[in-house]
Amino acid sequence: MAERLCKECGDKLRGRKDQKFCSDYCRNVFNNRLNEDFNKYVRRINRILRKNRRILAELNPKGKRTVDGITLAEEGFNFHYFTNIYKTKTGSEYFFCYDHGYLRLDNDRYMLVHKQDYVK
Repeated sequence: MAERLCKECGDKLRGRKDQKFCSDYCRNVFNNRLNEDFNKYVRRINRILRKNRRILAELNPKGKRTVDGITLAEEGFNFHYFTNIYKTKTGSEYFFCYDHGYLRLDNDRYMLVHKQDYVK
């Protein structure tokens, strides 16, 4: 029977035949290293989405407000990142960062909104 070794540190394994790691520590280190690039990408996008949501929430404390696009841009809002789009029956598109969103109006104006329970 072949000697079984930990996939992370190379120590001899004792116990179950399907065991791959000698400890939780080795399992965590192995998987964290394996997913490092993916995790960096996801963390970067989540950081942008959280910043966008924070900006919308700070500019719209009462639930509905109109602001200039320059105001959003000066705060560091990134229009390329949002979590979902809500289309109304009239064809308007609201872009949301979690529960805060905006509707683009004419003349580089944006109506900021807070998602209501009836909006899916």
